[in-house]
Amino acid sequence: MITTTGAGATGCADMRQLLTAPDILAVPGAADALTARVIAAAGFGAVYLTGLGATATRLGMPDLGLMTQTEMAEHARSMCRAVDVPVIADADTGYGGPLNIRRAVADYVQAGVAALHLEDQVTPKRCGQLAGIKIVPQAEAEARLRAALAARDAFGDIMIIARTDALPGYGMDTAVERAKRYAGLGVDLVFVDGVKTRAEVEAIAHRVDGPKVISLVDGTDAATLSLRELEQMGFALCLYAVTGLFAGLHAQATAFAELRRTGALPATGFTYAQFCDLIGLPALQEFAHRFETGTADE
Repeated sequence: MITTTGAGATGCADMRQLLTAPDILAVPGAADALTARVIAAAGFGAVYLTGLGATATRLGMPDLGLMTQTEMAEHARSMCRAVDVPVIADADTGYGGPLNIRRAVADYVQAGVAALHLEDQVTPKRCGQLAGIKIVPQAEAEARLRAALAARDAFGDIMIIARTDALPGYGMDTAVERAKRYAGLGVDLVFVDGVKTRAEVEAIAHRVDGPKVISLVDGTDAATLSLRELEQMGFALCLYAVTGLFAGLHAQATAFAELRRTGALPATGFTYAQFCDLIGLPALQEFAHRFETGTADE
């Protein structure tokens, strides 16, 4: 059975519990707290804070390492407050040296993040689907992960996912070797990013043992793989980082084009009442009403 639902899980302990199931965990990406609410309302067991999406929605710019550590931590904090399911967050390259990684882990723990992934790109990084990616020497990449693991011991439990971006520019052999080395450091999961084809996914599944993450990007050959197929290959977690972002952009572009063309409001398929329910307005109004002057119980 494929797991796509949760039951009010929060934090790292619940994320670990979700991953003990034999079923693959499907986790859509959210660019912001509102999208995270949509994902949780749809019944998914966890939410992925995508750095690409956060950069696009917050700055209106591409994922080229432009978001700072403090911006990402604050973005994560808002998302964790908005939903009652675990949040997996992009932590890029750790935002600097060992002390920066230490601070990033501490801030993500404090924000309520259940898991983060740390990658082996040079700084500034870029989206894993772009050409021209460069990675740091393996010793430096391993030092980053050891720093993150030590920071976790100091500040509180959070799952550490080791991501390698070696595949696009350095090939499958390098990516697999790095994933294996990172797994040996004691991280919770390994993640080979930048896959574009079914054959690449199959090679990772065959050559990398242990709990692992796959990320499918809309429009690629790899994205034609079903959750069932990925589960049978042995992947523990599948990220759909940009599906919500792209779908939302398409819906907005279509609605605005129709409004511009006709001058009449298009049918959006979403009502104001539904929006109020999604953002929790009724419960907040009820709380406020209880303590308004002259309405609270004497």
